[in-house]
Amino acid sequence: MPFERPPRVGVDQPLAGSRFDLHVEEPQAEVEADPDGLAGYVHSCETCGTLDGPGMRYVLFLTGCQLRCQYCHNPDTWHLKHGRRTTVQEVMAEIGKYADFLNRYKGGVTVSGGEPLVQTAFLARIMRRCKELGLHTALDTNGYLGHRVRGSLLEDIDLFLLDLKSWDRDTYVTVTGVEPGPTFDFARRLSEVGKPMWIRFVLVPGLTDAPENVEGLAGFVATLNGVERVEILPFHKMGEYKWQELGLDYKLADTEPPDPTLLNRVRQQFAAHGLTVV
Repeated sequence: MPFERPPRVGVDQPLAGSRFDLHVEEPQAEVEADPDGLAGYVHSCETCGTLDGPGMRYVLFLTGCQLRCQYCHNPDTWHLKHGRRTTVQEVMAEIGKYADFLNRYKGGVTVSGGEPLVQTAFLARIMRRCKELGLHTALDTNGYLGHRVRGSLLEDIDLFLLDLKSWDRDTYVTVTGVEPGPTFDFARRLSEVGKPMWIRFVLVPGLTDAPENVEGLAGFVATLNGVERVEILPFHKMGEYKWQELGLDYKLADTEPPDPTLLNRVRQQFAAHGLTVV
């Protein structure tokens, strides 16, 4: 059966039969649904995405994530059991239906989450099969498990959508609950091998917007090879109701989205380093 995709802005419903146990995994857990990667957990999909890579995209959302970002609009993807267990064969049967369409519109497949690298073996098999179909592939990742991307998996990913949460270490830990080192190490490694990257930065007033924080991040990104664009993503609260449904404390309830003046200032800071900003 096809996977039904919830809207990205957080108005989706949990998959039928999903259970919401908040004590399944610790934030930094590195677990695999199936070490052989023949099966995994899928939350949902989007069949005509236009935001997660070039062209028209089939976006597959896997479950499991070791970060606990304060602004996450899909906390219902944090744990593996938030998804439906399925097989690579079933996933590829669905993607295969759209392969000609995706190629015609210069698109491809993007795997997002959650954090797809929690299910590395499952992800690797999907990416390999997508390349066998001649599809462009992209990985939307926070980079914390970037050390898992090596060998054929690295080769099979055409584009990395890399989320950089903050340059300031204390802010990064406050936002995510984990240390920033692994993500920045991964960014440097992608740069060394020349992999194309789109850098994503969520702008949260009063949290990630400090001028020195933005300047530090912009300066770092400017040193990386392969960065095709920087996406400044304005904070929103459309997923707040999910936190309430899950019994979680949403710390940004009183935070408003950034105003145009702040957005313009941050965009200019990145652009001043010669980066293409969208």
